[in-house]
Amino acid sequence: MDRHDLYELCVQSARDLVPFLRAMHEQDPRVLCEDFCGTAALSRAWCEMVEGGSAIGTDLDEDVLARAARGGTPRLALRREDARSSEARGDLIFVGNFSIGEIHDRGDLVAYLTRCRERLGAGGVFICDTYGGDAAYRIGHVHRMHRAPDGRRVRYTWEQREANPLTGMVENALHFRVDRGGTIEEEVHEAFVYHWRLWSVPELRDAMCEAGFASADVYNKMPDAMDEEGNAYALPTTEVEDEEGFIVCVVGRM
Repeated sequence: MDRHDLYELCVQSARDLVPFLRAMHEQDPRVLCEDFCGTAALSRAWCEMVEGGSAIGTDLDEDVLARAARGGTPRLALRREDARSSEARGDLIFVGNFSIGEIHDRGDLVAYLTRCRERLGAGGVFICDTYGGDAAYRIGHVHRMHRAPDGRRVRYTWEQREANPLTGMVENALHFRVDRGGTIEEEVHEAFVYHWRLWSVPELRDAMCEAGFASADVYNKMPDAMDEEGNAYALPTTEVEDEEGFIVCVVGRM
């Protein structure tokens, strides 16, 4: 398992996210644009799970795009370009894993959101995630344990090593440790390091409205909500599940 395998195992839940995104859209989206897509795990899952669905993954990293293309996923198009200047059109644009923080300047954020609105058709939505709460600017580590398909245990560590509430800039690093039966087989320190602008929920909502979206709703990310037919659904929220720390999706609507 390389660092990208470990990331997809510990950080992403692509197959759970697909029905949640469709529920937030509230209609029947078929074309997903995954900006800042990395290995395009979500796009690959979308093409496999959505009947007649297709996806466009955009990223600047040639290596991760080559990795995403290995499986030859039908109806998946990959573009090596800056997502901020992308012209890919879809029913839903998603920026996940806090990648909206790759944009550091508010003017650039509004310009990107304006372009996203222009890329969406009627009824289209833009969705991004962010984190917040009392712990948002706290320095420290969070550990989580995961089980790999071959039975090995993977300890995933999220480290926030720098955080400046005056500028909104944070530095985060991800680390992994793999063990079998208590014997450490591999340790990947600083598998990924990020220098982000941590956009708050009010900042994102204001920027979306300035970019021309009609509304900006907030959803608790990945709620365990199913209807009687077993379909995921999502409702806007005015409260967060954990004031100490939370992850939410902000949804801009046309």
